[in-house]
Amino acid sequence: MIDSVESFVSHPHQYNKYIPKNLYLVCGDNLLELLSEPIRQASQMQLPQDAWAKVVNWIRDLCVSLADRSAPSDATFIIDCNPSFAIYTQLALAGSDSVVIPYTADDSSRRGIENVIALLYGVGDSTISAYSKLSFSRKAREENVSIPKIHTLVSNRQTLYDGHPSKAFEAVSKTIKKTVDNIHKKQRSIFAHPAQLPSKDVVNIPDYHGASIVAASLGIPLHRLKAGPHDVAGTRVQINQDPLTRYKNALNQFVTRL
Repeated sequence: MIDSVESFVSHPHQYNKYIPKNLYLVCGDNLLELLSEPIRQASQMQLPQDAWAKVVNWIRDLCVSLADRSAPSDATFIIDCNPSFAIYTQLALAGSDSVVIPYTADDSSRRGIENVIALLYGVGDSTISAYSKLSFSRKAREENVSIPKIHTLVSNRQTLYDGHPSKAFEAVSKTIKKTVDNIHKKQRSIFAHPAQLPSKDVVNIPDYHGASIVAASLGIPLHRLKAGPHDVAGTRVQINQDPLTRYKNALNQFVTRL
């Protein structure tokens, strides 16, 4: 447990009136990539015997302290992970109860999902069997470290024509859904909703064009962003109502699912 977490926490509403008052931010360290090797080395120390578990649970310990800080109000934590399976990503996953996996319609995303599932749960084809002793999932089971379940898959940045995904996008997306469905048939226990076929429960997010860029640049949450012209770094950017409405509706579906 951490004695005090105040130095880690910032309150964005103090600096940006558009940000909700009940949202707090724990920033990542800009030296995280440099610190990853010392973190990894600390996790591999021979003493104490539970060094790996203690290090991997750092983020979970932080979340527990943050939850205590917010009491009696409930606290929900959203952790943004690096797409690589670096040691700090492992810390984030060990500190989570559920994992959301975004993907785009390409084969690298399909393979990426297979890799995530193989690393987290030790589930996959015969090619990963040679790495079983190095598996995060196996180490986590041995050290009694909790592993999150797959909560939601998000098909991100869909290209739409007349309100429907393009044929090329849909064709590749089907192969990804089939891959995850096949894993679900063999290993339902790794899913947060085991009775539901993953392909029937994917959240579709259309291509956001300039909306997210404007929102991030101006510090306006997407649900408060309005259509019309916006000044971004001295350039006039037009946000049209129809795509903005589709994007907001898709995000609302995603948030409701969470």
